[in-house]
Amino acid sequence: MNKEISAAAPSFGTLKQIDAGLLNVGYVEVGPAGGEPVILVHGWPYDIHAFADVAPALAAKGYRVIVPYLRGHGTTRFLSGDTFRNGQQAAISLDLLALMDALKIPKAILGGFDWGARAVCVVAALWPERVKALVSVSGYLIININNAATPLTPSAENKWWYQYYLATERGVAGYTRYTREFARYIWQTASPQWHFDEASLDRSAAAFDNPDHVAIVVHNYRWRQAAAPGEAQYEELEQRLAAGPAITVPAITMEGDGNGAPFPPPAGYRSKFTGKYEHRDLGNGVGHNLPQEAPQAFIQAMLDAAAL
Repeated sequence: MNKEISAAAPSFGTLKQIDAGLLNVGYVEVGPAGGEPVILVHGWPYDIHAFADVAPALAAKGYRVIVPYLRGHGTTRFLSGDTFRNGQQAAISLDLLALMDALKIPKAILGGFDWGARAVCVVAALWPERVKALVSVSGYLIININNAATPLTPSAENKWWYQYYLATERGVAGYTRYTREFARYIWQTASPQWHFDEASLDRSAAAFDNPDHVAIVVHNYRWRQAAAPGEAQYEELEQRLAAGPAITVPAITMEGDGNGAPFPPPAGYRSKFTGKYEHRDLGNGVGHNLPQEAPQAFIQAMLDAAAL
């Protein structure tokens, strides 16, 4: 069932809706219907417009490009009011798999950053038969939840300040009241050399008006630091992910030299990619939102990954 949900028109394609798993997913589709499928997955606090330049360029190359809103973002909605608003990695990754099933896509080229990179890494690691190739900004981002309570050094903990903020009720109230301002601050600190304009921020911030947005974000970060439990139905998957499964499909990882967010060193995750693989470092101050800041480099990586 496709539901009518009012939203501002995306700047780069027609917004569609489809029931997939627990969700009615909002997504943009561009390119020929018979083209090889590409799915691009955004992070937080971002939205589908991170791929506003990437998607049309890949479509022009003949790919069928799908760009979904994550749960808690844009026009994506839960089908049931009784479903727990879960932000853990297994749930978000299964959303991606369910979308592929709903769209009858047996296999796709996946690309993502931040939460989206984690989701595409999970799908590639656990269901490699569904992934032709992968582009992941900041590399292997699968979480070992068994290490969630292990403290880091003070300087490392400081970079994750918002996790601790959102673990408090004051933080939840603050994020609820200042969602747009929160996004602005994260954009500025995660990409200090990216000079975005107000129109770009406004365009993405509209996606945070989703009624489940705060609940999903809060649960994601509380779960990641063992301050909130996951759901039992995902425990078996989380334990498989905690073991650090290898990604066997062809993959390209990327990192910008201006990334102000925490990220793992490429040498530390090289062994996790056991198939054809390349890593690319970008200069010129490219930050955390790499597809939006350096679209041409991301487009080329997607094309090259498909050819590995």
